[in-house]
Amino acid sequence: MALRPLLLAADHAGFELKERLKSLLETRGIPFADLGTSSAESVDYPDYARKVAGAVSRGEAEKGVLVCGSGQGMAMAANRYPRVRAAVPCSEETARLSREHNDSNILALGGRTLDPALAERMLAVWLETPFAGGRHVRRLEKMDEALAGPSQ
Repeated sequence: MALRPLLLAADHAGFELKERLKSLLETRGIPFADLGTSSAESVDYPDYARKVAGAVSRGEAEKGVLVCGSGQGMAMAANRYPRVRAAVPCSEETARLSREHNDSNILALGGRTLDPALAERMLAVWLETPFAGGRHVRRLEKMDEALAGPSQ
């Protein structure tokens, strides 16, 4: 089964930034699917986090981008799904490290808290940065073990 393209979704507070990020992706020729919302009318962020995080968790998509007011709500909702590692960066450096060290597969951004130009740069860095592997793999494995419950 072929993976779906990069998935994007936002709530009402992230709608404007999501639209701007779509333009960046189009300019760079990066295929994506917009899973909503389609306006600034109030909606509930967990509904949109579910669409992206569910697909990533099931292996139907490799990566996703979620946008809400702060990025925090989307990340909290997304990180409830197995195999999802949603990051809320505050700089290009933290976006890079979230991929390089943590293999983040969802980028959560704040439409009300980030300068749009910075959000674009963070997305670009995040997309361009590969996972370093090595010592970081065992750390990810430990996070996966935590999902299985308390160790004996």
